[in-house]
Amino acid sequence: MIGLLTIQKAKELLQAKEISAQDLVRASLKTIDDTDETLNAYLTVRSEKDLLEEAQAVDEKVSLGEELRPLEGIPIALKDIYSTERLETTAGSNILKGYISPYDATTVKKLKEAGAIIIGKTNLDAFAHGASGENSDFGPTKNPYDLTKVPGGSSSGSAVAVASGSALMAMGTDTGGSIRLPASFCNVVGLKPTYGRVSRYGVIAMASSLDCMGHFTRTVEDSALVLSVTAGHDPYDATSRENSVPDYLSLLLPSSSHPLKSLRIGLPQEYLGEGLDPTIKSLVLAAVKKMEELGASVTEVSLPHTDAAVAVYYIICPSEVSANLARFDGVRYGHRRDHFGPEAKRRIMLGTYALSSGYYDSYYLQAQKVRTLIKQDFEKVFTKVDVLVAPVSPTLPFNLGEKVNDPLAMYLSDVYMDPINLAGVPSLAVPCGFAEGLPVGLQIIGPALAEAKLFLVGHNFEQATNYWQQVPEI
Repeated sequence: MIGLLTIQKAKELLQAKEISAQDLVRASLKTIDDTDETLNAYLTVRSEKDLLEEAQAVDEKVSLGEELRPLEGIPIALKDIYSTERLETTAGSNILKGYISPYDATTVKKLKEAGAIIIGKTNLDAFAHGASGENSDFGPTKNPYDLTKVPGGSSSGSAVAVASGSALMAMGTDTGGSIRLPASFCNVVGLKPTYGRVSRYGVIAMASSLDCMGHFTRTVEDSALVLSVTAGHDPYDATSRENSVPDYLSLLLPSSSHPLKSLRIGLPQEYLGEGLDPTIKSLVLAAVKKMEELGASVTEVSLPHTDAAVAVYYIICPSEVSANLARFDGVRYGHRRDHFGPEAKRRIMLGTYALSSGYYDSYYLQAQKVRTLIKQDFEKVFTKVDVLVAPVSPTLPFNLGEKVNDPLAMYLSDVYMDPINLAGVPSLAVPCGFAEGLPVGLQIIGPALAEAKLFLVGHNFEQATNYWQQVPEI
């Protein structure tokens, strides 16, 4: 029943009493029953009894004519890296198998306060280390458009949950592309917000200066609604921004038949060169052409330090990973460190080496200096254009097992995404077509706190193309 149902449409149907919240829950659970043995998107699914009790309370409010909260009755899923009270939180690793969090992450608390019904927790690359969804200690997640392909990682299960229709929204995290890549590979919308826009409190840390809490939805309109709920200052997170949260939905409405008129789009030349699949390049350029038809002006721009981003990322990120994973010593909770998988061990060794005496200045300190140059590249280019448009991935979804034993090839999947995390700016991934039967996404990148502009561009492009309506046949 869920199929192409969006959050906004579900809300309309609930208020009109054409469907019930219990109908939505049952449909979600049936989809999981029908598909998850194949897709492996979920690690935990809540009991039908508990879910239907929550849904019944929503239906009673509707019957009394009471106004529903922004996400009331909407089935959602959480990447299993969000601490969730009374639910197992594993981060996709055997180290935390059996760990029940005593509290909710701030984002989870906000979603509950908005009335969302949490269906379950989704699979991921262990501790969010990965670009394919294959590093989970609980088995790989599969791409619903082609079961022989990866769905992208690390937020693999969350993207697949939305693509398959078992949840109308799913939370993910993005440290170097972990929302945008699976969104691109699974034909859904994925938002990596501005660093600090959404609280990190209660989310198991990977790299603390890069981690961003974002989400997957079917449409850009739904993405705007969710950010209105999750964004905002949190005193429990020292990196949380104090800026007020705008009404993102109200800013989506086009003012004319050319809704992007006066908008300046930049096309970074470094993102369209060697290494990019020609089919993906042609789809991205076709998308830019469509944006021009909607009124935007397009110009080529340069981000000159792009070629250093992957190297910088894989010094800074593992350094922070090595510090964050040091807490998993099996003393207060979890199991011993010998349960770490090969990717976690690889990053711990890389990070420890980069931070060690005699190498700190040569590696970590130098990487931070180049990171500043990358950030300045974006600051300069956003004095000339409003947003940037670029590919998400240099390749189509690749085969399961193809890159799992080749870390460098896997790391290069993030080549167009790492710079955005290093700069701390927001990026929205939206579907832009298909090649060889597989989804392709593009990312719309803006200056800090410019999510409203990304939603405006993404929504109008989405409405003009409708690629999001091509759902997988599982």
